[in-house]
Amino acid sequence: MRDLSYEERLRREAACLQSHWQTSPRWKGIRRPYPAEDVIRLRGTITIEHTIARLGAERLWALMHRTPYVAALGALTGGQAVEMVKAGLKAVYLSGWQVAADANLSFQTYPDQSLYPSNSVPAVVRRLNNALHRADQIAWAEGNTGIRWMVPIVADAEAGFGGTLNAFELMKAMIEAGAAGVHFEDQLASEKKCGHLGGKVLVPTEQFIRMLTAARLAADVLHIPTVVMARTDAMSASLVTSDADERDRPFLTGERTPEGFFRIRDGLEAAIARGLAYAPYADVLWCETSIPDLDEARGFAEAIHGQFPGKLLAYNCSPSFNWRRNLDDETIARFQRELGAMGYRFQFVTLAGFHTLNASMFELAAAYVNEGMTAYVRLQEKEFELESLGYTATRHQAEVGTGYFDRVSQVITGGRSSILALEGSTEAAQFVPAPSGNGQHAHEVQPALD
Repeated sequence: MRDLSYEERLRREAACLQSHWQTSPRWKGIRRPYPAEDVIRLRGTITIEHTIARLGAERLWALMHRTPYVAALGALTGGQAVEMVKAGLKAVYLSGWQVAADANLSFQTYPDQSLYPSNSVPAVVRRLNNALHRADQIAWAEGNTGIRWMVPIVADAEAGFGGTLNAFELMKAMIEAGAAGVHFEDQLASEKKCGHLGGKVLVPTEQFIRMLTAARLAADVLHIPTVVMARTDAMSASLVTSDADERDRPFLTGERTPEGFFRIRDGLEAAIARGLAYAPYADVLWCETSIPDLDEARGFAEAIHGQFPGKLLAYNCSPSFNWRRNLDDETIARFQRELGAMGYRFQFVTLAGFHTLNASMFELAAAYVNEGMTAYVRLQEKEFELESLGYTATRHQAEVGTGYFDRVSQVITGGRSSILALEGSTEAAQFVPAPSGNGQHAHEVQPALD
């Protein structure tokens, strides 16, 4: 059989990809303003497998469709991600705010204004996945199979750190690091702000659609069904870079700023208009809000679903909100259930890692100043209490894999190693291992979803 020419191979592979887009339920309602042939041309001759990203994307998509909602907390370290999964969470969120504050590759503390290197978030995605992978290896080596460690990670791509080519490359880096979902926001990258800061500048609607297209193209080129999330900051942004897009003109006030930006009317109507424009290009829509408001959330959801029934939504249960100042305890308790019923299938606390890390360390340090070791022992006793729920980090040596690497040494030496680390350690002598329960916590119900 003769070898296919380049053009013949291109046509065949493109036809197969186009058919997949048209027939797979995964891509129902998704618009790609480029043909399959362009994707095939950009792939090259080999396909590199990004297993963690693929499994995570497929798992996240399934969870959002088959469960009331997916709850996640923002992780700052690999250890936090491990504890989240051990406690029963099915996904992890990675906030650009947290990376800017305390986990970026410039080793600086920054506000959330895209001041850090653009490869910082992919680096932390890889760190979280490596920590989860190690936990998986440790558990499997010990015969504990009750926890699915490699959960989906949803990562923050900010405003793309530049133009569409920057977004394309950033999306590729996220996938290569193992991200399952990635979100972009419709702010001007060079003036990007946290969603709960002032001075936010939007890009024109069409410009952000091109950003989403760049992200989708990157995922297609890498052959991964990454969940693309589109966030609009139009609820509380007062500026836009240009009046070129007719969809933005109804919200212009006619005023200009010294920087040349156009002043706009913000609010729910503006957010809905942008959400409707982004819906065909994104898998999930996120409207950044200033307060936790169920009526506001319902208004956005109903407007989107009026034109795009079943469109998945995301909601930031932000630590920037003073929750008790805005809501009573009963409303707080049912808040996420009601959001889930509206279609907000991914709900997350962005800065949970930052606040947990800082509050817990301050509490310990303040007590330690006054009480010395009594304060630390109180923390240790709290760890012992948590073991009934599945907590195991009291034994920190085993937690990070000392026993796993002892097993590696035994395999290498045929079981004759005399330098095993955990055997004879103070941890082995002084701490009784908590019952593993085959990795399943007393409070955890294993989901039917695979």
